[in-house]
Amino acid sequence: MRLSIIIPVLNEAGIIVPALQALAPLRARGHEVIVVDGGSSDATPGLARDLADRVLAAPRGRALQMNAGAALARGDVLLFLHADTLLPPEADAAMREGLERSGRLWGRFDARIDGREPLLALVAFMMNLRSRATGIATGDQAIFVRREAFCRAGGFPELPLMEDIALCRRLKPLSRPLCLAAVAVTSGRRWREHGIVRTIALMGWLRLRFFFGAEPERLARAYYGRR
Repeated sequence: MRLSIIIPVLNEAGIIVPALQALAPLRARGHEVIVVDGGSSDATPGLARDLADRVLAAPRGRALQMNAGAALARGDVLLFLHADTLLPPEADAAMREGLERSGRLWGRFDARIDGREPLLALVAFMMNLRSRATGIATGDQAIFVRREAFCRAGGFPELPLMEDIALCRRLKPLSRPLCLAAVAVTSGRRWREHGIVRTIALMGWLRLRFFFGAEPERLARAYYGRR
């Protein structure tokens, strides 16, 4: 099983080098890393070039960027990774064994939010619990999917927000997700920057509105405007 790790980025010069260095063991085992830049105004693309197999330019927006990376990926399994999320050790082996054993077509890792705040641990616990109950994953959990299933699902819906939830909805009729207990660690920077309680409330409100059919464009304006 060859893995294609697709990372959408925008102005991530401060973290892109250690993020890609952490993936060097996977590249050494034959997996590929594709960075898709959405129009950074900083040095992100140049810093990524020597540490990734490909650095692409695409229209801004995670869904658009990840679809662009998937279109050129060569792996059997596509893994969509946020630049501020670290995969667990031996992530490729855990995915391969889990997919082969379960026969499922896609999945995600458990998430942990970096930081000592008890509330962040609770957020991650609830995120993982909700995902197991609903079959819906978030980008912080490093969603992975067999290439053929991604193509059958039509890729990420081209939404400005909630594209991860929308992809899961497309994938669920094909297969329940494989929920791996191995932990991906995501940064707590946005939680701290905007306030943990405020971010919890905002994300819960946006998810509820999305569930009841609110236009993603309006939700994106609310999310990015408040940030």
